[in-house]
Amino acid sequence: MRDVTRDAHAVMLAAFRGAELPAWLPDAYARGLGGICLYGDNVDPVHGLAPLARAVAALDPTAVLAADEEGGDVTRLHMATGSPSPGNAALGVVDDVTVTRTIAAGIGAELRAAGIWLDLGPCADVDSNPANPVIGTRSFGADPDLVARHTSAYVAGLADAGVAASVKHFPGHGDTTADSHIDLPRVTAERTVLDQRELIPFRAAVEAEAATIMTSHVVLEALDPVHPATLSHAVLTGLLRGELGYDGVIVTDALDMAGASAELGIDGAAVASLAAGADLLCLGPEPSDGPATLTRVVDAVVRAVTDGSLPAARLAEAADRVAALRSRWSSAVPAQAALDRLRERGEAAADDVARTVVDRLDVTPLGGPAIVIRIDSGSNPAVGTTSWGDLDLPGGDRVDLTADELERTPPYTGRVLIVVRNVAGRSDVWAWIDRQIKENPETLVIDLGRPGPFSTTVERHVLHLRGSSPALVGAVAARLRGRP
Repeated sequence: MRDVTRDAHAVMLAAFRGAELPAWLPDAYARGLGGICLYGDNVDPVHGLAPLARAVAALDPTAVLAADEEGGDVTRLHMATGSPSPGNAALGVVDDVTVTRTIAAGIGAELRAAGIWLDLGPCADVDSNPANPVIGTRSFGADPDLVARHTSAYVAGLADAGVAASVKHFPGHGDTTADSHIDLPRVTAERTVLDQRELIPFRAAVEAEAATIMTSHVVLEALDPVHPATLSHAVLTGLLRGELGYDGVIVTDALDMAGASAELGIDGAAVASLAAGADLLCLGPEPSDGPATLTRVVDAVVRAVTDGSLPAARLAEAADRVAALRSRWSSAVPAQAALDRLRERGEAAADDVARTVVDRLDVTPLGGPAIVIRIDSGSNPAVGTTSWGDLDLPGGDRVDLTADELERTPPYTGRVLIVVRNVAGRSDVWAWIDRQIKENPETLVIDLGRPGPFSTTVERHVLHLRGSSPALVGAVAARLRGRP
């Protein structure tokens, strides 16, 4: 007879706050905990994430150990310095699937060396909405077929390093104007549009045999007008399992996000998501004083099985899928020499991509010192506090401004270089930049995010890097210094 409490633990991907092992984790593993997801909060400012990841992995090498390591703007291994990978948007510009696979393998090699074997990536979202506050450069681009082929290449590259992918955010988070971390986005596109746009990359992920697919906390009205995908039986079981024929593990995006649990609470969302067809529930970080969320959610799942609102067979099916995932991937560890080669090839390919992106821009050397103005218009929880936009340029002053300071900041004179990200959805930021350029034509803008809504006149002064990786920023800095 199945142990329902153990099965409930088995489908949980828990988390904790801070850069030290929590005292409760060994006991949770003994009770059958499925695994741990590491977040930006777990990154030690000096030692990074890898030492903690290895310590977690040592407690139970068979348990799932996951992290968001997308490259580009979203990184956990390189939060202090920025990812050496240029990121998906830059890979989409270059559009070479062999290069994408090589870079993904390099990312996977770093994860594997740290004991992490489930990468919560790549993003298979199509970048279809300029006002999207959370996807942007995390997407390979606006062409569904391009996104599809690079998604497949990324999945294969991670697998080369013994790392399972979690293709996200099913069935698509690209056409939203809200961030599901803090709100419940809705997509009103018709089903025919979803078939021709959002679903093409996910069909490719199924064909590529992606080990896991992550859900989105987004209501796609043509599929289910009421429930976000994470809680929708029509989306997870009807569409993903039924129509698309997916048989891998369905992972939820973090259930502490408002898009999933604002109305039901995290325990209610967990039960609803399992009933809808999810297998592995990402809970979000625990407070430091104990696994209160994990305990509450496990108890809610057990009660739901006991009272019949969640079929025991559904929970058992989910637990068995997670067990198969653990059996397949926890032991798929390449030799260290092979990981080193993959990492070195990935780093070299990343530098080549960065140079290629910059080569396609019209970059004129500065010819002298410039005032470098970094405008921080904020990030989103997926990006967090990752380092960004540090140009290595000789001479000149550096000014750091927040978006809120712009209203009382007059235009700068002389040779000016503005570095900005996340500008597409900030009308106040691009309006200030527009004014700066019109009043001082010696201004050049390095846009590290999705291309913003600049006027035609202003656009001539803007270089779109499509990412804040040091690889991209370093490549454009070299060109501005007059180096090839």
